[in-house]
Amino acid sequence: MTVYTVTSEIFTENKNAYIIKNGNAISNFIFKYPSYMIKPECFNNIIIHDNDDDIDIDRQQRGKLFIEHHISTELQYVGLQVWRGALLLADYILSNPDLFKDKIVLELGAGVGLTSIIASFLAEKVICTDIDIKGILKLIRCNFMRNGVYVKSKVYIKELDFLNLQWPTFYEKRMNEATVILAADVIYDENVTEGFVDTLTKLLNSKTQKVVYIALEKRYVFTTVNMDVSAPMYEEFLGCIKKKQLNWHIEYIKIDFPQYFKYNRVKHMILMKIEMYIHVHK
Repeated sequence: MTVYTVTSEIFTENKNAYIIKNGNAISNFIFKYPSYMIKPECFNNIIIHDNDDDIDIDRQQRGKLFIEHHISTELQYVGLQVWRGALLLADYILSNPDLFKDKIVLELGAGVGLTSIIASFLAEKVICTDIDIKGILKLIRCNFMRNGVYVKSKVYIKELDFLNLQWPTFYEKRMNEATVILAADVIYDENVTEGFVDTLTKLLNSKTQKVVYIALEKRYVFTTVNMDVSAPMYEEFLGCIKKKQLNWHIEYIKIDFPQYFKYNRVKHMILMKIEMYIHVHK
């Protein structure tokens, strides 16, 4: 049987990567500091001088994440790569610190942990989750350790499988404390998409009011069924919400907020904000 692999565009766009012996890559994701991060006490900054012994202002205003990830994978293991949605969501977090500062943040399908690392600079607590396949949770822990200078919150790295909603009581209690839920590029397979919707449904039905931010890229294909171009997984996600008659308010956030990371922010990228409708009884 032929095994098909996929490779994220980020690996070809990012020129700051090197290969390590186990076949993975460690990429340097350079980003500009937002103004609130440019402080003498942040990250124990060392003053950097150029060749003329002048302070290098540009380098003082840049950060760098070291992220280990796979170069290419089979479709079911794409979480081991870095995708544009993670960087879009990271940009949104950096652009809107008040939405995330001192919050309890839960990331679903965190992949290699890039977005959670950025959230951990602002949040009170970050619960970073994914299904534990191919050592992905170990990879997340290593990436948090590599970027410890940015981690200002308590961090919990736990397994969460969209296809298994039987959570231990103590674990469910911890996740339900979250007021902000993040997910980037988790919509790529029909079964996983339905499981993701079921997971969100369970979390949004808790007593704690939550807001969900979902970043994804519409991936268009030509289908012979409709003889037209469509984005099947995006449409599958919306169709699943409609089929289950979920009482969700969906808002599409304009993606014209500042871009701090270097990547191609293509026009097909989407950032959705989801909340439960609240019924007010008069």
